[in-house]
Amino acid sequence: MGNVLSHRPRKRFGQHFLTDAGVLQRMTDCIRPRVQDRMLEIGPGDGALTEYLYGQVGRYVAVEIDRDLVPFLRARFAGLEVVNADVLRVDLDDLLGDGGWRVVGNLPYNISTPLLVRLLGCLDRIEDMHFMLQREVTARLAAAPNSKAWGRITVLMQYHCEVEQLFEVAPESFEPPPRVYSAVVRLRPRKQRLPLERAEALDLVLRHAFSQRRKRLSNALQSLTIDWQRAGVDPGARADQIDVAGYVALANALQEDR
Repeated sequence: MGNVLSHRPRKRFGQHFLTDAGVLQRMTDCIRPRVQDRMLEIGPGDGALTEYLYGQVGRYVAVEIDRDLVPFLRARFAGLEVVNADVLRVDLDDLLGDGGWRVVGNLPYNISTPLLVRLLGCLDRIEDMHFMLQREVTARLAAAPNSKAWGRITVLMQYHCEVEQLFEVAPESFEPPPRVYSAVVRLRPRKQRLPLERAEALDLVLRHAFSQRRKRLSNALQSLTIDWQRAGVDPGARADQIDVAGYVALANALQEDR
């Protein structure tokens, strides 16, 4: 078994290992692991958070992209299920199986948004998610309309999940310290969502609206055929002035080209 301290964090994997015991305990208190839980950790690194959670739950699976860390993790935590893979490419259907998972992780900043979007397709098998992210990302996830942070990922995430910012974490809590502050966020899949006729329609409307967020919606969405009367949304409004319900209404009012 290699000494984890000899492992130099790799920039290409966006590795910043969490070393602050106080932060790790606070994360654990927020997660509240239970003996019946199935826990999926994304990017365990040297196992700092794993140390606090493993052994408290019924099943624990860790997805780690860095193959050099896999033997260390397996030696440190007897019986730990380690999947050596890129979580952006792993077969999530196979990994999550019949569901009931709680997902945790100190996510590399360079994969956080694409990973969150990918996980939205698996929410029927996820109970909740607790992630350490760049503070700017958590601010976007929890943003309100009429703010600069309100954007496409905000609407998507808030449509699917309840978003709760928990606490901020300073750079010195990591090794090496990142150049930005981090924050922990809790995401709970909504049990009831606004009726959406086509998920792809919402994605299309959001991409067009926020690609030209300073323009009136009537201009930003001019290449789409929208039944504005059905939508009940002001075509003169800008993208950041429309709430989640408004975007769902626009998506449902999007007419397919024949």
